[in-house]
Amino acid sequence: MGCVRFNGVVPSTSARALTLLSVLSTGATVAAADLAARLGVAERTLRRDVDTLRGLGYRIASTRGLGGGYRLVSGTRLPPLVLDEEQVVAIAVALQTVPAVLTGIGESSARALRTVRQVMPERLAAESDAFSVTAVPNYWEFPAPPVDAAVVRDVGAAVRHRHLLRAEYSPADAAPERLRLEPHDLVVWAGRWYLVAYALGSEEWRVLRLDRLRAGDPTWVDFAERARPVSPAELVKRTVDRGDTLAAWPCRGSAVLEVPPAAAAEFAPGGAVVERVDDARSRLRMGAWSWIGLAGLFITFGARMTKVEPAELRQAFATARERLAAIEPE
Repeated sequence: MGCVRFNGVVPSTSARALTLLSVLSTGATVAAADLAARLGVAERTLRRDVDTLRGLGYRIASTRGLGGGYRLVSGTRLPPLVLDEEQVVAIAVALQTVPAVLTGIGESSARALRTVRQVMPERLAAESDAFSVTAVPNYWEFPAPPVDAAVVRDVGAAVRHRHLLRAEYSPADAAPERLRLEPHDLVVWAGRWYLVAYALGSEEWRVLRLDRLRAGDPTWVDFAERARPVSPAELVKRTVDRGDTLAAWPCRGSAVLEVPPAAAAEFAPGGAVVERVDDARSRLRMGAWSWIGLAGLFITFGARMTKVEPAELRQAFATARERLAAIEPE
């Protein structure tokens, strides 16, 4: 952690106490050496500050030995708001950018930011005002439409409480499915929200696009934790059939690449679609703003290609080959 500096002067005991509470408020055990560095004081001074907080009624547990530190005991009552500058920046940025990935939450996030500002000390409120953010997607982000915040709330509650989920799922090119799921993880990857769930009935792990899923009423039925074959992140990245659709670019094409399907799924840009040909080959469909730009995306895989469609994409590869061959060495 970086050290807090107040014009080169070690902060007062009261200022250090607030910073200490802020750092410990996560409930995690923080190493004494890290806390001392954070406050810019010696560990002996840190122990006195901890004793000061204990004297004020804060329950702070300590662990000794190598890696020892301090932890705020669960259930301890905190002041209305204890934040440092870095947390203020995180809140301001998060609340201003969340409407880019969730719909139906823009007004709520703005209201939440105003509410937080009202209880901030003047110095921190000024820090928050310094971070006015406008989120504008870039073409290279291959953005997806924002997800309804209500869907995230409903599915997130089922994940958090480990309750079975009844849902209707609409694949890209198939009839809607009615599913009974054990919802294990929510994963955001390449600007898209996915649910990692175990589907009862088919008895298989599924990666489902959250924007294609409609949750039913809560079931209140518990399910046990189930061992995943790989981490949730790896499962999402390497699953070919994860509900992705081809983005609406002006130039779209496809090719069969000598790339294993899991690898193609992991490294294809958002807005691309991967189809399994066999264990060693994938059919990749992508789009871009120009044919030459699309050819460049395919070239990034550095793999042999066949069945390139349409003719405009084949011509773009020929043009790229000519222009690269014409480059003269320095």
